[in-house]
Order: sequence, then structure tokens, then C-alpha cells
Amino acid sequence: MQSPALSSLTFDDTQPLQKQLYQQLADYICSGRLLPGTRLPASRALATELGISRNTVNLALAQLKAEGFLQSRPGSGVYVSDELPKHSQALPRTDWTATDITPSLSDFAQYLQQQPFFQHGQDLPFTPGVPDLAAFPLPIWNRLQRRHQDRRRLLGYHGHQGYAPLRTALCGYLAASRGVRCDPEQIIITQGAQQAIALCAQVFLNPGDSVLVENPGYVGARKAFLTQMANLIPCTLGAHGLDVDKLSHNSVEARLLYLTPTHQYPLGGILSASERLQLLDWASRHRTWLIEDDYDSEFHFFQKPIAALQGMAEHTPVIYMGSFSKVLFPALRLGYLVVPKALVDVFIQAKSYMGGESPTLTQAVVADFIEEGHFVRHLRRMRLIYQEKWQHLQTLIDTRLNGLASSIAASAGMHLAIETHSNDTQPIDDKALSQAFKNAGFGSTPLSFYYLTPPEKRGLVLGFANTRTTDREQGINTLSRLLGQ
Repeated sequence: MQSPALSSLTFDDTQPLQKQLYQQLADYICSGRLLPGTRLPASRALATELGISRNTVNLALAQLKAEGFLQSRPGSGVYVSDELPKHSQALPRTDWTATDITPSLSDFAQYLQQQPFFQHGQDLPFTPGVPDLAAFPLPIWNRLQRRHQDRRRLLGYHGHQGYAPLRTALCGYLAASRGVRCDPEQIIITQGAQQAIALCAQVFLNPGDSVLVENPGYVGARKAFLTQMANLIPCTLGAHGLDVDKLSHNSVEARLLYLTPTHQYPLGGILSASERLQLLDWASRHRTWLIEDDYDSEFHFFQKPIAALQGMAEHTPVIYMGSFSKVLFPALRLGYLVVPKALVDVFIQAKSYMGGESPTLTQAVVADFIEEGHFVRHLRRMRLIYQEKWQHLQTLIDTRLNGLASSIAASAGMHLAIETHSNDTQPIDDKALSQAFKNAGFGSTPLSFYYLTPPEKRGLVLGFANTRTTDREQGINTLSRLLGQ
């Protein structure tokens, strides 16, 4: 069988000619324009017909032969392979990007299609969760990286639990700074906080199980639980975070309770010691595991950082988690879990099902960063820097947004939530406000985004850690203008 004319093949300057010829011939074969058994012109004739070099033609044909599209017959020429389907041109053609394939998706995927999607994108000033990257001690970090980058032992596998020296260093820090009770064997290194929560969901939840979550609260945790098709139950907040009194009088049974007791996200409350003890008693009586997310508690400005809930007693029903994304930098993608000894093996196995090991080279650098004292010194320095930024932002809000918005103040962390005020019965659309603020060059997250139920407050969550003095002044002036319109 002779080939149809190939003079219709066209080329442009966007890609190498060899790649374009290969792709177009492959498309001809897959679409049925070149049927199995069809003989192609000789390479010299094809090059002349297409106006390209014979070497380019030979390289493209060689690639097609290697992939099984073409075959050479000695003394006869080059043919489309007989092993290809002979009636491929008659196969039904489905538009796999069309909406009519939606029924083939899982229930979870169809749920996702109905949800609004927010993502950071670029790190604008006031984007929540972004630390002051300009203040990070990069020369020290680079020196530690150079120390390890030629060590071949770090290029292999080291286990899903995590690099042992990092777990040892982290154990010492958590005991001294956060009051966590553990040994290195109870620590599991994860790919950030999100994987840590997802592992808890995977280990503890079956579809339909109930999970108690703060309302408003961290959306990433809700997402992790929803991947297991959990039933999310909102928990009311009080003056200090989770309202433990209301929880104690609630008869709801749940497998898990996720909370941020040391600095509630996003409103900023801090549970008192008596509330913490009451919560631990409630969890023990109801056989409910507590997931304690200690995401930025190192940054308390006017008092010593509050000790972790996990360490308040010898044995507590607490899974403790943390991350290096905020205290070091987000691109690190390292987090950790502290789990009871009886659960270590099942968590490690669950991680092996979910993904691969955490990068060993990165773990080695973080281990030295902690062990040599750089981590603690960095935290102390950042605590002072963030305190100054928080005070400046608080002053700007009080003076320039007076009557328009007020801060939901808490002297800790890397963000500050503001509640907008309305002079009429129509509440301010904080999603539209956040978008207008972004259009002016500033990041934020609408406060209503954090609610599982209709929002009780509207406003913005502003991350001040990644701002300069001029950013804060210009940003609050912009908000004053937007809210005053």
C-alpha cells in the first residue's frame, strides 16, 4: 500500500523540525490517515518533497521505528507497522475534556468541581502563611547544604519515618521549647502539614465518620478530612478559641477533633490551662483523638510561648503536629507528627501507601540547622521582628480604619484577622474586598472563607510577616479607601 501525499505536512519556527515531523507522522498513523502496511517514501524523496534535510527525516523515522509506529523491510522500504490496529480510524472519538465525562468521576471529584478554589499564587504582601523570607539566614543554610550535598549516603533511601538525626534534633527542641513528651521514635517526618493531617484522616477515619473542627478554622484540615468523605461538625469558638464548655455539653460522638489551641487559626485565641485540662478530660471520656496543630506558636510577643496540649499529662489522646513552612520557609515542604508509640508503625505504613520518603538531603540540613543552634536563634530574632510588625499594623488599623474595620487582636503569630463593619443591614462582601485588595497588589484571605457554616464575621486575614513598613502603610491606606467607597 502506497502512502498518501505527505506534502500537506507543514512546519513553523516554534519547535525543532525533527520533533514536528515526528509528531505529525505519529498523528497521521494514530488518526488512520496512514494505515498499517502503508509504505512511506524513501527518506531522500520525502526530504525533497518537504523541503527539509534528509538527516532530519532519518532522525524522525528512527524515533518512530523505535516506538513501534514504523518497521523496516530489508530491500523494500519503511512501512507503517502491521502490529498497529487496522481500524483505528473507525474507533469512536471521545472528547475527554468535555463535561459529559463527569459521571465517570468519583463522588469526591464531583464534589470538588462544585467548590470554590483559592490558592496563594504569587506571595503578595499580606498573603497569610508567608514568613519574612528576606530575614532568613540564607548564607548559613547554604553552608549546611554544601556540607551534605557530596555525601552519597544521603542519596539513597532512609525510610518513611524520616531521617533519624532530624527526629533526634526535633525531639530535643520540642521537649525544651514546646513541652512535648516524646522520644525520636514517636516522630514521623511528613511532606508538610497537609500530609500530616491527611495521614491522621487515613489512619482514623472511615467514610461517614464524624470529625469536629473549629468554626471558623483551617480550611486545609477540612480538605484532608473530606478526602476520606468524613462528616464535618463545626465547633463554636469562645473568647480563647474552641468553646470547651459548649463542647462538654454536646452529645455528638466523633472520631477526631482538630484544633489549634495555642493560637487559634484564623481568629487568634489561646486556650487557658483550665480549658486545656477540661478538653483532655472530655477527649478521654469520649474516646476522641485530638489533633493538635501547633502551626506558629513559637511567635508569642508578650509572654513565653504556651506549652503544647500534648505534654500536659503523661498519657494524652493527642496527635501533635507541626511544620517548618512558617518558621523557616514554605518551599521546604517538611512537617512532622508526634504519635503515641502504639500507633507509630501504622502511621509509617500509611505514609508508605500515601507517598514516598521525605527528601533526605533536606532533612539533613534541617537537622544540623537545629542541632547547631541556628534554629532557636532564628526564632528569637523573628519573634522580635514580627512583634514590631504586629504592633505597627495594629496601630495603623486602629488609626486609619477607625469605624471601618477593627482587628480581632491576639499578640501572637504571623497574621492578624480584621472584622469589617457595615453601616447598613447589608454585610460587606469580603470575597469582593479581598479581590479588590489583590488587584491593588496585596494578598489576603476573606474571613468568611474559613467558616463551615454561614459566617458570623466578615473581614480579611492579613499575613503581616512578609510585609515591609511601606507595604503596611500602603496596604491599610488602600483598605481604608476600598471600605470607604
